[in-house]
Amino acid sequence: MHASLSLKPALDAIGTAIDTRFDRLLPVPDDARAPLFEAMRYSAIGGGKRMRPLLVVAACDLFHVDRERALRVALAIECIHCYSLVHDDLPCMDDDDMRRGKPTLHKVYGEAIAVLAGDSLHALAFEILADEATHEDPFVRSELVMELARASGPSGMAGGQMMDIAAEDAQFDLPTTTRLQQLKTGALIQFCLEAGAIMGRVGESQRKKLRGYAKDLGLAFQIADDILDVEGDSSRTGKAVQKDADAGKATFVSLLGLDRAKKQAEMLIDQAIGHLSGFGQEADLLRAVARFAIERDR
Repeated sequence: MHASLSLKPALDAIGTAIDTRFDRLLPVPDDARAPLFEAMRYSAIGGGKRMRPLLVVAACDLFHVDRERALRVALAIECIHCYSLVHDDLPCMDDDDMRRGKPTLHKVYGEAIAVLAGDSLHALAFEILADEATHEDPFVRSELVMELARASGPSGMAGGQMMDIAAEDAQFDLPTTTRLQQLKTGALIQFCLEAGAIMGRVGESQRKKLRGYAKDLGLAFQIADDILDVEGDSSRTGKAVQKDADAGKATFVSLLGLDRAKKQAEMLIDQAIGHLSGFGQEADLLRAVARFAIERDR
């Protein structure tokens, strides 16, 4: 069966669960803050693949973590992802008009509210993780906060975005482009898997397998994005295509060629699934996510 078909029920379920929790967390107040909450809801509810939340839940399922607690961590990572997209779309960054098939946040609410909405989603992520409802052990909550902060900041996503900005004026080689994507995309994906291990309080040997899976999946996911930027249809992807080529940025496709990039992505997915060989059926969802990463059309 095509991975996207086998994964659809899980993606639909996680999407509904995340939307329900955002709706509950972000009621619009009857005061001057209302536009900020409306903007946060516009960004967070009803869009995206919800791949990162699904990875968190799938990793937590490996270690029989309570589903409601797992969904809280999933919600936190989606807060970070949504904030990053809001800021990434701003005129001072990528200056995009469309995201998830609708106008970008700053096009609807203006740049100032978009900045505040992104800032607020960022803060909300850590508020969720630090709450006792996520885990009764303060050391577990502290480790979650530390790892998400590291994955989001200059040693992770923000550092990768800085490299991406620098790529507009420099011709990056393959190792540098790989490093860029490991930070910009891969760091948050690695957190998703690490979070399951933290919540399950498992040892280093188990974590090492999950880190290997996450590293290979993150790179394959980005290569697939680069391929979609060349071959994709904006009506399916929900955002502009051919952006990187127009900006003159090095991508895995421009550096490897289309056919070789596709083969590299397939090899990485095989490796990612190989890291799960020590797990049984409880890892089937992670295996399906890996296959979906390179079969998707958006």
